[in-house]
Amino acid sequence: MASLTPSAPSRSTPSRALTVGFDLDMTLIDSRPGIRAAFLALSAETGVPIDADLAVTRLGPPLDRELAHWFPEDRIAEVGDRYREMYPAYAITPSTALPGAREAVAAVRASGGRVIVVTAKYEPNAKLHLAHLGIEPDDVIGSLWAEGKAEALRAHGASAYVGDHTGDVRGARAAGALSVAVPTGPCDEAELLAAGADVVLPDLTAFPAWVRAYAAGVAGADAESEAADLA
Repeated sequence: MASLTPSAPSRSTPSRALTVGFDLDMTLIDSRPGIRAAFLALSAETGVPIDADLAVTRLGPPLDRELAHWFPEDRIAEVGDRYREMYPAYAITPSTALPGAREAVAAVRASGGRVIVVTAKYEPNAKLHLAHLGIEPDDVIGSLWAEGKAEALRAHGASAYVGDHTGDVRGARAAGALSVAVPTGPCDEAELLAAGADVVLPDLTAFPAWVRAYAAGVAGADAESEAADLA
């Protein structure tokens, strides 16, 4: 495991309050049971075979990319709309919070920061997951993937983004934010580091200690900058 020792951020040192972004699927929540159930229901309704067990091994990219494995291009938009419509009935209840998820959000708040969730998932369904699990970010932004996530991260002034996929690493880097990765999804530590992750934690249970040290580093860097300005 690399870069476990926190330090003052090298990519972004904001003078305003700390804002940390989190991905949703396989970062904060284990949505595999729910997504599997939703794909099986979609398969039964459409009559199109879908290997739901395979589909849930590659969560992260937008839904349309997964549907392209099973449906012709001219049906993807229609089937995607139907999947998103069916999703709340099948996918919310079976999905669980990953270990450390609630504590990670609480640790950002305890450090005086804000929490945003930036995900490729359809935003209303993302909000249903979080509400069901009692995880309350300050904002949720959906339907953004990889470098596209940078739009929301910049708009909210996020200095760090936590995710499980190489696409999340790319999104953080495109936003000029620190990339904090957890190998709890389809990408292992080596893949995340190769993509440019600044920090790799074993899972979110290690995040509270990391963010406390990170926030202290940010505060120290701000204090030094303010002292230099006064001098």
